[in-house]
Amino acid sequence: MDEEYDVIVLGTGLKECILSGLLSVDGLKVLHMDRNDYYGGDSTSLNLNQLWKKFRGEDKPPAHLGSSKDYNVDMVPKFMMANGTLVRTLIHTNVTKYLSFKAVDGSFVFSKGKIHKVPATDMEALKSPLMGLFEKRRARNFFIYVQNYDEADPKTHQGLDLTTLTTKELIAKYGLVDDTVDFIGHALALHRDDRHLNEPALDTVKRMKLYSESLARFQGGSPYIYPLYGLGELPQGFARLSAVYGGTYMLSKPECKVEFDMEGKACGVTSEGETAKCKKVVCDPSYLTNKVRKIGKVARAIAIMSHPIPNTNESHSVQIILPQKQLGRNSDMYVFCCSYTHNVAPKGKFIAFVSAEAESDNIQSELKPGIDLLGPVDELFFDMYDRYEPVNEPYLDNCFISTSYDATTHFETTVTDVLNMYTMITGKTIDLSVDLSAASAAEEEY
Repeated sequence: MDEEYDVIVLGTGLKECILSGLLSVDGLKVLHMDRNDYYGGDSTSLNLNQLWKKFRGEDKPPAHLGSSKDYNVDMVPKFMMANGTLVRTLIHTNVTKYLSFKAVDGSFVFSKGKIHKVPATDMEALKSPLMGLFEKRRARNFFIYVQNYDEADPKTHQGLDLTTLTTKELIAKYGLVDDTVDFIGHALALHRDDRHLNEPALDTVKRMKLYSESLARFQGGSPYIYPLYGLGELPQGFARLSAVYGGTYMLSKPECKVEFDMEGKACGVTSEGETAKCKKVVCDPSYLTNKVRKIGKVARAIAIMSHPIPNTNESHSVQIILPQKQLGRNSDMYVFCCSYTHNVAPKGKFIAFVSAEAESDNIQSELKPGIDLLGPVDELFFDMYDRYEPVNEPYLDNCFISTSYDATTHFETTVTDVLNMYTMITGKTIDLSVDLSAASAAEEEY
């Protein structure tokens, strides 16, 4: 271990593994260490026995839940947008060859006490029960504008400058009512709160286009895809990638103490009495607790069920977004469900998550609106974890720290953090204009 590396990465969470892979592909000499004896850190995947141990202590899970090894329960479950940044990053690094994807069945939004399919195109807008007749026409006109919008072609802008016009002002031009604005902003553009309404509309329009382009990609019921066997495959895929390019992985390394030189710059990492030297350290917040601050908590419920979520067209995999305004909250709530069709549970079993930024200390009552949508559950676990963000100046101390995972059930915010970190570490931007067909989703039916 007494060698010198360009970068030492601490923690094998998803963000750290993606960065490790990207940096290895760039030709940097990378050492990747984790204090745990398993991959994934906070974003690991647990079998039933591990899940039971984490939430129920020493009890054994009941036999009727099936075999422990048939469960792959992701601790930070997130779907991938089919044309989104993570899929582009996977293709850019060729990690797709280690993974098999399957399209996600459904994308829904909670409005006025009911679950509705998210309409993403002008034709779907005309059929959606979310809106009345006149509102459907107005929404259709807005969707057509968004579908035709091309940033590089001023003719498609209809005289509107979306870099200065706010989302609220753009939507006002089409006369859409608040409930429509709600599902467009939260279920299509995937904003986490309502701040986007007062920000330039270009970001929201780009997000809507990404949603509809991803939806069109697999002709399925949603724009999302998900790996067979869950997200636990992702860190391992990037670990393999890093190894192919000469990166070194070490699990079960206790302590992992970051060493600093006289100027306060990271210069190595010590574990078990040995020090590996390095120029830069990349890590999750748990490895440098004095350089991060707490920014909130995520509350979540994990359910094991024997049926799909009611009112989702029998979807075996689904996301439901509950916009903040519908619940009288300050941020959205998310419901994620996956099942045996993605090989994350035994046949006939479904895993559902309800997650939200915690706004109180009573998780059970706070998550009740989401849990109420699930129907009867076999088992229910509650959990809360703190979220941290870095407060250091990386150019002063050479420490690059990721932000904790948020409550969203899709990957867009996670990958934005990774790509920003990559640019800070290398001074480069990744070219993600890739051939998207390299990540095809499995079409098989179960």
